[in-house]
Amino acid sequence: SKGFTLSEIDDVEQIEDPVAAIRDASVVYTDTWVSMGEEDSGKSMDVFWPYQVNEALMSHARSDAIFLHCLPAHRGEEVTDQVLESVQSKVFDQAENRLHVQKAVLDTLFS
Repeated sequence: SKGFTLSEIDDVEQIEDPVAAIRDASVVYTDTWVSMGEEDSGKSMDVFWPYQVNEALMSHARSDAIFLHCLPAHRGEEVTDQVLESVQSKVFDQAENRLHVQKAVLDTLFS
């Protein structure tokens, strides 16, 4: 498929309904609900539960859709074990690719 740059995006639509947002998606990407260091901030996570990536939500994406997460994932919160460990999940390939990029940056900096 053809890549794109941000300047080629005509408009961005914010969709609050998770099913509508994921419908026919090729890639589903999520992050943690709470950033590192803010776990004890007292913020309620109740508002996030409808956005948990689980098998029911993933069923609305394309059948060949992949799941990505920047890790570390909070299993049972933003993503379920079933999705994280599924054949659709590419999170460990994603992490491995990031590792190689980080090694290349270090190699460049120290060369």
